[in-house]
Amino acid sequence: MLDDSDLTRVLVVMAHPDDVDFGAAGTVAQWTDAGVEVTYCIVTDGDAGGFDPAVPRNEIGGIRRAEQKAAGAEVGVSDVRFLGYPDGRLEPTLDVRRDISRVIREVRPQRVVCQSPQRNMLRIYASHPDHLAAGEAALCAVYPDARNPFTFPDLAELEAWSVSETWVLGMEQSNHYVDITDTFDRKMAALRAHASQHPDPAALDGLMRGWNGGNAAAGGLPEGRLAEAFWVLETA
Repeated sequence: MLDDSDLTRVLVVMAHPDDVDFGAAGTVAQWTDAGVEVTYCIVTDGDAGGFDPAVPRNEIGGIRRAEQKAAGAEVGVSDVRFLGYPDGRLEPTLDVRRDISRVIREVRPQRVVCQSPQRNMLRIYASHPDHLAAGEAALCAVYPDARNPFTFPDLAELEAWSVSETWVLGMEQSNHYVDITDTFDRKMAALRAHASQHPDPAALDGLMRGWNGGNAAAGGLPEGRLAEAFWVLETA
């Protein structure tokens, strides 16, 4: 696994605004604190989200983009890119793979963080169909699309790029746990930036402490610690 001290650029590819904040914002905060440049690539606008029927549906996409930018700022991320695919109808098409490959070639990350393409039968909420599609498309973009200069002729102006390693979240199994106890408050600030998604924001803290506390226990961390969990694989 790459040592974080050798890391300069990370790309996070997620289906919806707020996915990264539920799964990896505490880890992202640690990277940006260390001077790593982190870019978010959000595949959909999240326009099928929200809970308030008084908000016109045609305004949701713009609201969620703004929320994700505000959430990114809480953990040191200013480069947030949106691919604009419809929420709830995402498929791992060649177009989606091409668009993620374009971002990979532009950002040239050593590490990509993405969602699992495999359904999690222990925690179904990790396996929204858009998450599975975004995970499949992102992994296809990492290997083989972004590194193959001949895959997408319309990206020929961008030099091919090989991602050294990929961190996958939302799987039934994990092989790497990041202690986020010291950045948990910033993770929560990022989550609260998604105000349109939380009808009961007061419940968020307990929910996340439960999830991240469970991760820490699974990772063998001391009682009272909090962690985010990933499956890390070499993709160089």
